[in-house]
Amino acid sequence: MARRSQGRTGGRSGRAATRRTVESIKPFIERKIPFYELLDDDGLALIERNADRVLEEIGLDFKDFPSALALFKEAGADVDGERVRFPRGMCREIIRASAPAEYVQHARNPDRSTIIGGKRLVLAPAYGSPFVRDLDSGRRYATLRDFENFVKLAYMSPGLHHSGGTVCEPVDVPVNKRHFDMVYSHIKYSDKPFMGSVTSAERAQDSVDMCKLVFGESFLDQNTVMTSLINVNSPLTFDATMLGAATVYAQHNQATLISPFILAGAMSPVTVAGTVTQVLAEALAGMAYIQLVRPGAPVIFGTFAAAVSMQSGAPTFGTPEPSKIMYLAAALARRLGVPFRSGGGLCGSKIPDAQAAYESANTLQTAALCGVNFMLHAAGWLEGGLSVGYEKFVMDVDQANMLDILLQGIDLSENAQAIDALEEVGPGSHFLGAAHTQANFETAFYRSTIADNNSFEQWEQDGAKTAEVRANEQWKQMLESYVPPALDQGLDEALQAFMHERKSSFEDRDY
Repeated sequence: MARRSQGRTGGRSGRAATRRTVESIKPFIERKIPFYELLDDDGLALIERNADRVLEEIGLDFKDFPSALALFKEAGADVDGERVRFPRGMCREIIRASAPAEYVQHARNPDRSTIIGGKRLVLAPAYGSPFVRDLDSGRRYATLRDFENFVKLAYMSPGLHHSGGTVCEPVDVPVNKRHFDMVYSHIKYSDKPFMGSVTSAERAQDSVDMCKLVFGESFLDQNTVMTSLINVNSPLTFDATMLGAATVYAQHNQATLISPFILAGAMSPVTVAGTVTQVLAEALAGMAYIQLVRPGAPVIFGTFAAAVSMQSGAPTFGTPEPSKIMYLAAALARRLGVPFRSGGGLCGSKIPDAQAAYESANTLQTAALCGVNFMLHAAGWLEGGLSVGYEKFVMDVDQANMLDILLQGIDLSENAQAIDALEEVGPGSHFLGAAHTQANFETAFYRSTIADNNSFEQWEQDGAKTAEVRANEQWKQMLESYVPPALDQGLDEALQAFMHERKSSFEDRDY
């Protein structure tokens, strides 16, 4: 069902480029280096005790969702109106009893199915931006065409293992109907795993129903084919929209990312320890709810944490405090025994400049070292998430490719030890002509898809192009050479018929 079609690609070089980018994609990165631990067991246990105290004494509000309150009450929680307080250790016990430590997310192409959890890293593109930016047109509202383009770029990017979800908001489609087009685009233009809609329970159900057409109803009930984002309305609140979508996905055995969405200093305390305590309490309550809805439904401990500038009130990215929060949350997820999610190529810059580069690199490196299993926002993020950039997307993918090399660890094979090279060259010579160098030069070091490492004279002769200009050329070349994965015609027609019937059954709305 998922073999690549062999249609025209724009010439021999286009076909070769497409073959390299699509066929070499791994379903995940296998981690072979240790996790970086920022706190010892005593420090982590202190945060766990503080989170239990928050759950027991303060509690969380579950807004406008009586069925969640009933489930918690039946499980032994203290329910007072919409406030739920949990006996010490209750949420942790519920999660440990049934939440899987890892799970397979199936793609319509089995070769693209991924495993989330353990010592694996899965990278997905940016999520939720209403604007897009490129060097030619600047900043503008995103369209469905942009959404399709980013799905195609993610499909062709070796460093991305997942198609993502709302890569950008296609504002030219009514709010209450655009989820159909987004899910369809992920199915049509890619064969990687993807995320479903979470903006209402009804839209989550539409996502499930479309996947039933692709995978079959019985397969979907016993297997996970979507991993979808459920944000906590921090501080300490779950709203009916997120609870509704989470419930639908849990009932159908589909994975959810329970992610406290925190701007520290505004939505959590200004300290790292205080923020992580709140993150853990919120995540525990949300993951326990998922297990009460359907024991064994896959769930991910997520966190999105940025710091608020105490001068302007604006969110900041790539700074030390959110990195510390990520290190601690990852360790807490491992102690709990569930997969962990965090970002990403995050930055506050409006364009793909030096600020965007160092803020994104800081976040990406931290996420890799701390042990993130599912990295959302790995490519394209600009302007604190308000924009997704075409040039930034391919720049970030270059960084994502490097994470694979970093996490592979150190090769200690006989070839890697290179004793024969040392013996051949000896003192005072060089290794450029050595037999070992000649045998390994093609794969010896990572070759960036964006960076220019030529001499100044060569760079100037080639047009003195900046990284942004080179990235602009690259994403255009990628889209020109894009070849869609094969999709059964009958399935395509069934999806379009389902969308047409559902869209025709209700009026357009802008909410």
